[in-house]
Amino acid sequence: MSTLDGRRVYTRADLMEAHGLGRSTLEKWYREREANGHPEPAGTLDSQLAWDAAEWDAWFQARQAPEPRPGLASRDDLASRHGLSRHTLKKLWSERETNGHPEPAHRSGKAMYWNEAEWTAWYERHREPSDDPDALITLAEAGRLLGLAPSSVTVYATRPPKGWPAPAETHTLESGRLRRLYRRADILAYANRTT
Repeated sequence: MSTLDGRRVYTRADLMEAHGLGRSTLEKWYREREANGHPEPAGTLDSQLAWDAAEWDAWFQARQAPEPRPGLASRDDLASRHGLSRHTLKKLWSERETNGHPEPAHRSGKAMYWNEAEWTAWYERHREPSDDPDALITLAEAGRLLGLAPSSVTVYATRPPKGWPAPAETHTLESGRLRRLYRRADILAYANRTT
């Protein structure tokens, strides 16, 4: 730990070593300090910016432990309430472009929080797709209906095979990605034409 004018301070190198943080993360937080409340430097040490250790620790602690918000659930909350492993939840999230997984309602650092009611409704639909021919299904659900591997059906959105139906609805997500929903009957008709 470094000192400046008799008080404990952190340089970026100190923070990287003490907290296992990357330089690019630290630089990003500092650049965005007006929005995130990052402390101002206490001065410089050997031409490196230095921050008061107690002030930086308090800011970092508050950033790591967001206040619970009613109606929001973390990945751990969802795992315990739905009897799922973290691995399964991470997999569902990684396949969000094809399975329609909801976007987080709140982020704090790398932690994500979902609107629990919205996530639960999505998960129930994801687990048990409807038999209704007019039901809208995600690309992942269409793939399962056709017996395709998720990695195979993913490309259908941008490079559809001959006869692949157009989406019945398309929604732009907060991330800018498109969520395509297909009529179940159209997918079944495609399956009948290709067999």
